[in-house]
Amino acid sequence: MKLMKMTFMMIMILGTLISISAYSWINIWIGLEMNLLAFIPLISSDNLKSSSEVALKYFLVQVTASMIILFSFIYSFYQLGNINNLNYTSLFLFNSAIFMKMGAAPFHMWYPKVAVGLSWMNLLILMTWQKIAPMILIMYNFNMNTYFCMIILISMTISGLKGWNQTNVKKILALSSINHIGWMMAMMFLNQSLWIFYFIVYMFITTNLVIVLNKYEINNLNELFMLYNSNKSTKFFFFMNLFSLGGIPPFLGFFPKWMVIKILMENEMYLLAFLMIFLTLLSLYIYMRMILQPMILKISSKKNYFKNSSTHFIYLMNWMNMLGLMFFTIMFNIY
Repeated sequence: MKLMKMTFMMIMILGTLISISAYSWINIWIGLEMNLLAFIPLISSDNLKSSSEVALKYFLVQVTASMIILFSFIYSFYQLGNINNLNYTSLFLFNSAIFMKMGAAPFHMWYPKVAVGLSWMNLLILMTWQKIAPMILIMYNFNMNTYFCMIILISMTISGLKGWNQTNVKKILALSSINHIGWMMAMMFLNQSLWIFYFIVYMFITTNLVIVLNKYEINNLNELFMLYNSNKSTKFFFFMNLFSLGGIPPFLGFFPKWMVIKILMENEMYLLAFLMIFLTLLSLYIYMRMILQPMILKISSKKNYFKNSSTHFIYLMNWMNMLGLMFFTIMFNIY
């Protein structure tokens, strides 16, 4: 079983590398399909009741997006006689299909539903690695026009509003991922390769959270009470990561957001910067609720439930996140 998973992981990585390094649209499509067909068995291998259903949902959505991509190539070939350069309509269809693949709003309907049925490790792959190829393909065609601005604002609005009444932690992190898609797209306006810095910071923070949630098998908000009441150090590191994910200074997650806002202001995009700050507050409320409710409301639980759990690796990862102020200061001086 482990050998099979490793094989599919390698194929998935290879598919992503083919997509981001290809010189033709057809090779890009082939890489995306390799990535898809390798991730489906990883989903099905989860020992969860909904694994087959989630794998089918993910497959249908991704295949639909792939069909739209192929249609955009065919339409461009019909109009221009070649597919080396896509016309306006084909480019619009191609970008929309890529947004559907990564789960950006308003093409996000499948994303939270699939996220709930995944294991924590597969959800981490979906929120991090599976966004690399779509993001780079968007970067190839990125232009800060009305369409991209609307995608940014809609993604941040929907992720903030939909998260208010959620109790499933997986769905909350999936909606948070949609919110960060908006920030990463805005980062592309600054520098089409600088979004990698934002993505690495986001991946690092998300990995810290997922490691804790997976280790203690937490799926719902009410299960956070046991975590907060059982281990003070884990509780401290956990809400530090949530602050960082929300972009609260001086933590590591603040610096890329600050950099995006700074450049938007320098380019006189004041309205977009203001709306992004305001809409991020909606998501920040969700993180604050995850932090404050278990701290304020005390319920009876097994105090020693996690007593024998080894947390050295978790502490190491989270101490690195706590050094966000130092990284922020260094990067500020370099920038």
